[in-house]
Amino acid sequence: MLAYITGGAGFVGHWLADHLLDSGDEVVAVDAEVDVTEPAAVRASMTKVSPEVVYHLAGLAHVGRSWEDPALTFKVNALGTLNVLEAAAACLEPPRVVIVSSAEVYGAAGGEPLTESAPLRPVSPYASSKVAAEFLGLQAFLGRGLPVVVVRPFNHVGPGQAPDFVVSALARRLVEAERAGVNKVAVGNLEAVRDFTDVRDVVRAYRLLAVGGEPGEVYNVASGRGLKVGEVAERLIAIAGGPVELVRDESLYRPVDVPIFLGDASKLVAATGWSPAVPLEETLADVISFWRRN
Repeated sequence: MLAYITGGAGFVGHWLADHLLDSGDEVVAVDAEVDVTEPAAVRASMTKVSPEVVYHLAGLAHVGRSWEDPALTFKVNALGTLNVLEAAAACLEPPRVVIVSSAEVYGAAGGEPLTESAPLRPVSPYASSKVAAEFLGLQAFLGRGLPVVVVRPFNHVGPGQAPDFVVSALARRLVEAERAGVNKVAVGNLEAVRDFTDVRDVVRAYRLLAVGGEPGEVYNVASGRGLKVGEVAERLIAIAGGPVELVRDESLYRPVDVPIFLGDASKLVAATGWSPAVPLEETLADVISFWRRN
């Protein structure tokens, strides 16, 4: 397949491009050179390539930071998605479009694993922008027949992730403490329960859905396993190999934080046969190694 990736230089985009190439696909990955908020630029780039599948990853992904500039978050994540969909529809042979949304759209959810039928209750500007992006994709499918598949990944982690996200941030602080010879590390909310999946498993799911997902449908990408952030921190400490005291820092807390966030990926599994393959311990060790190299 000839694949077109927006946000191709980002954390997930990099891993997706590698996976697609390993799978025998041709890949055109765009990033800053094609601003998704500029409709003419997106259309010119995509119609020139005329891809078979578009993976739309470009966007502002930091939940906490979305509170600082909700308008920009909506512009990039929602209007950017609209521009990508319009460009896809303008192609001579409209491609399948995989819109990467987020499990954040579920928002104030309960403790049970969430299925795709759970109500959307966004609690952050980021989550609201992703709800809008999803509905733009649904409208493009229902109104124009564009083959759109929406994916809702839960927390995904791996080497190369920015230190704005909890696992990467913890690993980086542990490595910095190790180098500085100190034994205290600042942390935010350790009680939050999250569903962590390795980014390499996540991008496998994206390609499987590009091939076998049903247009107009939404699919969770999740491990189905919940862990407290504090437990993940303790595992990182064990891998790093030194006694460390975790010190609470209020500045690292989100304005609104959902206590428990678990996903049910049964629909994805039924459609594609996908299952997570990378053990969490391997993921965490790789993240520690990444920060020691960088």
